[in-house]
Amino acid sequence: MREAPHPDYSYDVQRLTREYEKALRNIQAELNTLFLTDFERAQIVAVEENIKAILRDLNRYGSDWARQTITQSAREGVASTIYSLGLADTFEEALKIARFSSLNKPLVEAIITDTQADLLAVTQNVSRKTRSAVRQATADVLRAKTSAGINGTQSLQQALTKELRKQLGSAADTAIVSANGARWRLKPYVEMLVRTKTMQAHKEASINEALDRDVQYGVISRHGATDACRNWEGRIVAYTPDAPGGFPYIGDLPRNEIFHPNCRHLITPVRRPDRLPADIREVNGI
Repeated sequence: MREAPHPDYSYDVQRLTREYEKALRNIQAELNTLFLTDFERAQIVAVEENIKAILRDLNRYGSDWARQTITQSAREGVASTIYSLGLADTFEEALKIARFSSLNKPLVEAIITDTQADLLAVTQNVSRKTRSAVRQATADVLRAKTSAGINGTQSLQQALTKELRKQLGSAADTAIVSANGARWRLKPYVEMLVRTKTMQAHKEASINEALDRDVQYGVISRHGATDACRNWEGRIVAYTPDAPGGFPYIGDLPRNEIFHPNCRHLITPVRRPDRLPADIREVNGI
């Protein structure tokens, strides 16, 4: 079995998350300007428009990033299959000849579109939460002024409590609320999302390239996982449901155990499971 170099997309992921962190800082700076004003309607509208502009720029960056990085990770997935099957002497040579097949072209486009949509959902959620928090803060300040019978900037500043700052900052830093109600902060969610998508593009493109070359099996990578993934390391899987040998079909693997979000595992394609190294054959009972 000839394993290709394990991909590392840390730089690409960090490049994107830095843009999200920068946008978050800029949004929070915009929100902080409200504490220097009388929460007038014109100022609130100006802040909301500035935040929209920040998020529009972020959306454009994220869209371009997704197309470039997902395409590259998929191409590396194709190259990993070419290299693993011995069709190129080096991985660099494999990269030079890697092309997207009729299976991989729509796959890559689908993952790009999906990633762009997920990133857009993040900025839309930040926009919605921020706008709601600004209006709630405005209402709270007005109520405080009315109940105390006070007017003027000095009195207003006294009414702007630490709790209001906390509410506005928290709203800007909310990326998404998952189906189970978990609230994700911006940076860890974006990191998880794009790391998962790049690894998915690599893995799926590798599998499709193997199928195009009539290869029906693969071996799940091993790196000493300590979570449920450890039970699948070194296991042989079938790329098609009807592949001979009785190996588990990759489409039936439990996603809470292997190939879950943030999972680092990949698959090395193999033509003949019976010719694998002894330690892998032992793991698989062959």
